[in-house]
Amino acid sequence: MAANGGEVHTASALTTKKSTTGYVWHERYMWHHGGKYAWNEWIQPTRHFESPESKRRLHNLLDASGLLEKLVRIPPRLATVEEITRFHTAEYVAKIQRLSAEYGGEAGDFATFGKGSYDIARLAVGGVLEAVDAVIEGRREGGEEGEVITNAYCLVRPPGHHAERDRGMGFCLFNNVALGALHAVAKHGLKRVAIVDYDVHHGNGTQQAFYKDPSVLFISIHQDSNYPAGTGYVEERGQEGGEGFTINIPLPPGSGSEAYYQAFDRVVLPAVRAFAPELLLVSSGYDAGFLDPLATMMLSSEHFRVLGQKMNGVAAEVCGGKIVYAHEGGYSDLYVPFCGHAVIEEMSGVKTEVKDCMLTDINHWGYHELQQHQDAVIKKCEVLVDDLQKRMAATK
Repeated sequence: MAANGGEVHTASALTTKKSTTGYVWHERYMWHHGGKYAWNEWIQPTRHFESPESKRRLHNLLDASGLLEKLVRIPPRLATVEEITRFHTAEYVAKIQRLSAEYGGEAGDFATFGKGSYDIARLAVGGVLEAVDAVIEGRREGGEEGEVITNAYCLVRPPGHHAERDRGMGFCLFNNVALGALHAVAKHGLKRVAIVDYDVHHGNGTQQAFYKDPSVLFISIHQDSNYPAGTGYVEERGQEGGEGFTINIPLPPGSGSEAYYQAFDRVVLPAVRAFAPELLLVSSGYDAGFLDPLATMMLSSEHFRVLGQKMNGVAAEVCGGKIVYAHEGGYSDLYVPFCGHAVIEEMSGVKTEVKDCMLTDINHWGYHELQQHQDAVIKKCEVLVDDLQKRMAATK
């Protein structure tokens, strides 16, 4: 692997721009555990993919680079049962509470958890809700004379976007970002919220939450037919009043930077502009990174930085920069920290001396150019944007 020759990078070259970026973190997020994997008797038990390590290393990199001290800490809280049941059924919530009080158990497909995870999952939801409040209310750091918090990053765990109404899935217990959107509507009276999910796996739970709801635009860009099986296709567009307000972009395996850039420029950004949300939420997973063990995409930290630039830019256009990122997947302990750090640098406008020593490798990989089969998928999705633009024009 390429390396930096032993150089030591410090925080001495931090820019002086005052950050208005909120940051949600709690040590207890790292105490959630899903046990060990042992699919059958022929596989030696191994560490759970969704371990604390990649998230803790991201937090530690923020600290080591000096960026952490430039962020505005937003203390999380425990979400109430009333808040969680805005989406999840009371029976499902009670099940997680009961199992958590015992020895843990299974919330659903690939969603195991241990003792105490119920309250940790509530804390993850509560962290996103607090970030939504801070951004919508324009909360000020240190009182009336402080800087207004206009965006926020929630480094929460467990993740949420696979969790459905009555079951967990894919390492997720409660759907953090869906509950964040519902909170924005219920508490603050927002009429339009957009969610962009660039985790490499389809955000099936979030899609379910808003499939019939025209007040929330949901866009998922993911690897085609990865997880969950049988979801996330272009043809899934919403139902009843929500028809046209779900957009899926299932990119082929092996997609690189240009496929993602084109998908954002031709589908994601025009759709968000047409919908004109009052708040933008992002399910921020880094498993499209080239070192991730659960996908086969080819993004680098610098590619994620560009995606962050695009998201922050469109938020500035349509909703005064009000954007909240909720951490989702990403299973490379080595590489997730570089990706998340790059995104948070872009949110805060603070540049540090952190250098991704892996860029030399991924930048030499071939097929980052847009391929014909990738372009074909994006063209199908452009039709959905045209339809959304017509629907929004008809409401004016």
